[in-house]
Amino acid sequence: MSTTIEQFADLSATTLLRFATAGSVDDGKSTLVGRLLHDSKSVLTDQLEAVEAASAKRGQDAPDLALLTDGLRAEREQGITIDVAYRYFATPRRRFILADTPGHVQYTRNMVTGASTADLALVLVDARNGVVEQTRRHAAVAALLRVPHVVLAVNKMDLVGYEEAVFAAIAEEFTTYAAELGVPEITAIPISALAGDNVVEPSAHMDWYGGPTVLEHLETVPVSHDLTGCHARLPVQYVIRPQTAEHPDYRGYAGQIAAGTFRVGESVTVLPSGRTSKISGIDLLGESVDVAWTPQSVTLLLEDDVDISRGDLIVPSGDAPATTQDVEATVCHVADQPLAVGHRVLLKHGTRTVKAIVKDIPSRLTLDDLSLHPHPGQLVANDIGRVKIRTAEPLPLDSYADSRRTGAFILIDPADGTTLTAGMVGESFASPEPVKADVDYDGWDF
Repeated sequence: MSTTIEQFADLSATTLLRFATAGSVDDGKSTLVGRLLHDSKSVLTDQLEAVEAASAKRGQDAPDLALLTDGLRAEREQGITIDVAYRYFATPRRRFILADTPGHVQYTRNMVTGASTADLALVLVDARNGVVEQTRRHAAVAALLRVPHVVLAVNKMDLVGYEEAVFAAIAEEFTTYAAELGVPEITAIPISALAGDNVVEPSAHMDWYGGPTVLEHLETVPVSHDLTGCHARLPVQYVIRPQTAEHPDYRGYAGQIAAGTFRVGESVTVLPSGRTSKISGIDLLGESVDVAWTPQSVTLLLEDDVDISRGDLIVPSGDAPATTQDVEATVCHVADQPLAVGHRVLLKHGTRTVKAIVKDIPSRLTLDDLSLHPHPGQLVANDIGRVKIRTAEPLPLDSYADSRRTGAFILIDPADGTTLTAGMVGESFASPEPVKADVDYDGWDF
């Protein structure tokens, strides 16, 4: 029996949750994830045996569950998380894709990677230290990336005597700060990852807490994948022209639907050219279908011969984004080399890559108090700032608030292909008045 788009949306919402963990060094992220996997019986026997052997080698009496996620040798030796560790597990109620992100300041950029597709961010705080700068940094990243749900897990409650007052003070401070950033939903849970309190099973030491455990919240938090309400977008990856005797006139435009749905007979526009046509057919996995939706990979057939190539964007004619060469966005700089006014870069949006120039950096966000440092001139690794970019060719851009897929882009170093910056179109905080930079663009002034 075929699945309708409404049934598929309901199925996705109830069976899959993507979430990312974040927090400062030694807050216990890897231990929490290990406890979550262990207590939900999502650890294979050989994995547990390897962890027990490694823990015994260190002289530890009990298995160090953090080793279940710290997979790199350097991570195990140092007892820290360096890379983003993806883990897949399931319970009878839901499937999960987890991104365990590092806590060190120099690896904040890795959180951007982990949280970019997350439906929920799980931010850990050490009950002894409370909200620190890195906690605020992770909250800011979650807010800028439009993560719909944020969970504050106040860890190591066993080390503060399971005191309700300690938890309440931390929860109030974080909630106030996150609300100022615009985080839509915040849930605070007191836990002890090491002892297992309120991770999978309710804690016997905190009878004053009547909320859900971490796993219970993950299993029940509503996650909306409203496929019918999204702006339909298909970035073209490849033009298929077999030119065989069986298919002499076949011309299809293949790609993964980034958002929304497409239907046979629908009028579409190709951007940035603006040419229009109608969908005459949709091929999916070798079969013709009448409707297709994200994230399916399909081939669209059009009634007219339209000049379309890789990098073009196919959209419904009545719902086309504006094209522009002037991009304003909030970015998180992820490269070791700074991004400065006047730098020549490549901007990759969807399947399209164009030349671009950084025209201005109006501000950099100070995370301590959410104040702005005006016109810093450059952004260094892990900085969050506002940029203005001029592209060599017009781009069809959605607001990041409308689409986390087609409202995002990256900046690339044209010399060696290094990813420099992750950007979110239209996302902003109050910005100072622009200044005209005195920069020699060396022929790149588009």
